[in-house]
Amino acid sequence: MLTQKQIDKARKEAIIYFDKAGLVLTPAEMENIEVADFGFGDLLRIGLEVVVYVNTERVCAKELVMFPGQTCPEHLHPTKNGIPGKEETFRCRWGKVF
Repeated sequence: MLTQKQIDKARKEAIIYFDKAGLVLTPAEMENIEVADFGFGDLLRIGLEVVVYVNTERVCAKELVMFPGQTCPEHLHPTKNGIPGKEETFRCRWGKVF
């Protein structure tokens, strides 16, 4: 589990990356940046930092930051009871993604 100090540090660093990408965030968005370690407890290797605009069962609109060396675990949103899973689209705004 991440400490509040780790979360605060990750938020501050994420804001720097959002700025480098030319994204303008409101004060509320900056305060509410989600810091996810996916339960692994190793944020610098597995995790991401997220600003959420919209998140429903079918659609999400988010801005993500991944620090150098971070990995986001593979996941999917499968069809359930005949209802298609969530559709996601990713675009690299700054830096490199592998």
